[in-house]
Parts: sequence; C-alpha cells; structure tokens
Amino acid sequence: MIAQGELISDGNPAVNDSQAPVDEAFRIEQHGIDRVGDSERWASPLSLCGMWAGAITNFELLVYGAVLMSFGFDYIQAVLAIILGNVTWVLVGLASLQGPDAGTTTFVVNRAPFGPNGNRLIALFNWMTQVGFETEGIALIVLAGIALATKAGVHAGAPLKVVLIVLAGAIQLVLPLLGHATIVKTLRVLVAPFVLLFVVLAVLTIGKARFSGYIHGASWQMFMTGLAFVIIVTGLGWTENGNDYSRYLPRMTSRPSVVGWVVAGTALPSILLMLLGAAVATYVPDVGGNPVTNFPHAFSGWFLIPFLLVSIVQLFSINSLDLYSSGLTLQAIGLPLARWQAVLVDTVIACGLTAWAIFVTSFNTLITDFVDCVIVWIGPWTAIFLVDWWLRLYRYDAIELQRTDEGLYWRIGGIHWPAIIAQVLGSVAAVLALDTSFYVSPISSATGGADFSVFMGLGVGAIVYYLLAARYVRTEVTIQDELRRTMARKLGVDEDEL
Repeated sequence: MIAQGELISDGNPAVNDSQAPVDEAFRIEQHGIDRVGDSERWASPLSLCGMWAGAITNFELLVYGAVLMSFGFDYIQAVLAIILGNVTWVLVGLASLQGPDAGTTTFVVNRAPFGPNGNRLIALFNWMTQVGFETEGIALIVLAGIALATKAGVHAGAPLKVVLIVLAGAIQLVLPLLGHATIVKTLRVLVAPFVLLFVVLAVLTIGKARFSGYIHGASWQMFMTGLAFVIIVTGLGWTENGNDYSRYLPRMTSRPSVVGWVVAGTALPSILLMLLGAAVATYVPDVGGNPVTNFPHAFSGWFLIPFLLVSIVQLFSINSLDLYSSGLTLQAIGLPLARWQAVLVDTVIACGLTAWAIFVTSFNTLITDFVDCVIVWIGPWTAIFLVDWWLRLYRYDAIELQRTDEGLYWRIGGIHWPAIIAQVLGSVAAVLALDTSFYVSPISSATGGADFSVFMGLGVGAIVYYLLAARYVRTEVTIQDELRRTMARKLGVDEDEL
C-alpha cells in the first residue's frame, strides 16, 4: 500500500489535501487522472446539472432529431423513439456515482473491473470514440463557418475550409485546456442564451411542421434501428464521461440527488431539441444530410446569422466535454503526458479527421457509420462497469485504484479476465445483431432488418460478467475493506476519510 502524498507508479501523486492543487476557473487545471483530495470537492449535483444542460442544449441534438427522420419515421414514431432512447440518460447518472467515492476519472475507476492493463485496451476504445465525437462537432462548426462565409459573399474554397478547420481547433482548445472548473462554470452561464435561441426556432417551426400525413412511417424493424441510433447519441454514448466531472463532488453527496440532477440537465433538453429537429425535418428536405446548409431553410433569413453564431458557440461547448475526457483517457491508456499535453494531441488528431470529413465524405454518412461502430463496445462496457460497481457494494479503494503495479486490482498480469471475456462476448453479441449501411448481421437479416445490437451488448455483457466475476469480486470486497481499515489505522484517521 502507499500512503497519501507518496508517488504512485503513474508518476501522479496520491493527493494529500494539505498540498492539493486548487481547481479554479480560468486557470489551467493541474489534476489529470490522479485522485482529487477532499478539500477540492467544491462541486454540487446542481452545478453538475448546469454543466450538462449547457452542453446538451445544443445544435447537435437538433441534428440528431433530423437524422432520425431519415430512417423513414413519421413524427409519432420519432416521438416514441426519442423518449425511449433518452431514458438512457439514467445510465449517465448511475455512471457518475463512482467519481465521488474514488475521486478520479472513469478510466482509472475502470481498473477495478478490468485490471490496470486490461483497462488500457478499453480506454483506447473510449479515446477513439471521444475523438470521433470531437471530429463530428468540429465538422459542424466548420460547416457553419462556411455557411456564414457564403452568406457574406465569400467563396468557400479549399483554402478557406483549411483556415476554418485550424481556427476551430484553436478555439476548441481553450476550455478543455483550462479544465474542469472553467468548463462547469462557463457552460452553466451559457444555458440561458442557448434556450432562448431554440425557443425562437420552435416558434418559427411550429406553423410549418407537418406532424402527420407527409410520410407513411417506418417498419418496426427500422424503428428498432432508429431507436438504437437515439440510444447511442444520447445517454448510452455519454456514460464514459460521467465520473470525469463528478469526481469533484464530495464523497458523501446523495446518490439519488446526483442521478436526478444529471437526468434533469440532460434528458429534458435532449428530448425537446430532438423533437424540434425532427419537426424541422418534416418540411425541410434532407436536413440531416447537410444540417448546417439545410437548417436555415426552416426559418426566415433574418434569423440565419444569429442561429449560426450561437450554434457555433454551442458546438464548442459540447465538444469541450469530449476533448477534456479524451485527454484524460489518453493518460489512462498509459501515455506519459500531462493532461494539457494530451488535450493538444487530441485536438491535432481531431482536426486532421475533420479535414477528411469535410473534403471526402458526407456528414450524414459519417455520423451514422461512426455511431454503428461505437455501439459495439460501449453497451457491453457500460454493463460490466455498473455490474462491477454493484458487486463491490458501491465502493472502491481509492488509493489502490491509482496503482498500476501489483495491488488489489492487479489479478493476473494486470488483467481481470472475466471482464475481458464479458466485453468480447458482449461485443460479438452486438455485432451479431447490428444493422448498418455496410454490414447486416445474421440476427438483423433474420428479423428483416431490425437492429438489436444495443440490447444484446448490454444484456450479454452484464450476464457474462456476473456469472464469471461475482464470487471473486465479492471476496475482493472483503480484502478491499480490510485494506481500508489497515490504512485508516496507519494514518490515524477514520475509515470514512479514505
């Protein structure tokens, strides 16, 4: 065991509160994936709600609602899929409850179910996912910049597109570079102007939308495919981010309060915005195919410039969460980078991928194909992560989580094989039930095109991990509690203070 204040094997300190770096807004955050001390736990469930609301009240959600209609949905089907899909924000609330206990990020906590070395592989999957969502956001920002340039009479040729990509990357860097406190406080302030923009858009849309009669609707098979899309771009697709922000909550924060405020800040704006985007798609052709170019057809010309300007700010805000988390995940993979260096690396990569998205492919194809790939790993992982937390009686040894040498969570070669096996089988189950533009699975083929990948991945991942790991993890809990008591006696503190 290591005492607080000593260096762990990653080179990060196990934080001693008396020497802890302060998490202040508009100063570069010093914490990476190390443990946040109790004296720095300044956040609250309400501040977490404000941060999520500032991110989710966003043009991207409008686009997702419009893309959903490209599955051939009528509006009633869209309403049902949007409401059902957004229930998964509860998973984000549940996946935010480990941070206050462990005081660290998701992919350090993930060392408990997967082991320090097994975690590196899953962290790599998450890093690729985060960079993919960053690319999506920057691509939309660049498309909005092109639309503004065209409105001003400027030709949007290749040189301008390159300039916009570089400029977007430079601006996008600011909030994630400064870190947690800056992101939380900035996004909370932006909620009001973001809401105002969409209220105006809703007023302009209601009279034009065709809520019935314009299309016959999708089959039940296509409905399941659309539902899978909604699930992954809303709650399930954000589960891996939750603890990166909740780690600044005090350890004794009410769990129902955390889940409730996270859901309030995410599900409600997400549902309303996706419904609005779907409504626009009923009278604007192919709005999901090129959203920035086609969305302006939904309203009068006077609203175009304010809409695009505010939308660009919104896209920067939601991208900040992805870029911040991707930097932390890069550290968890094991790269010897400070958090701010990881953010720089991820920005450069995302800008390169954005150039490919702008010059080579269409946005609609990019987002749907990317989402199909994310489904395969994230469902099983979420199930394993939450089942492991439940088996551990909702607690971890925070100091042992920081170790990447032989410790409590090391197992065999730093890998917890039951989690790896459950992840592989869950991912295989998801692939066997997937329906995409480039691949139709056996289950999808047998059911006439339905996509059950999300449910198969979640279900198989949870069941296999429970069957393989339950007895061992419960034994580990006993060891974990004994280590906790021993450390408390050694430091002369109450057990609850660790």
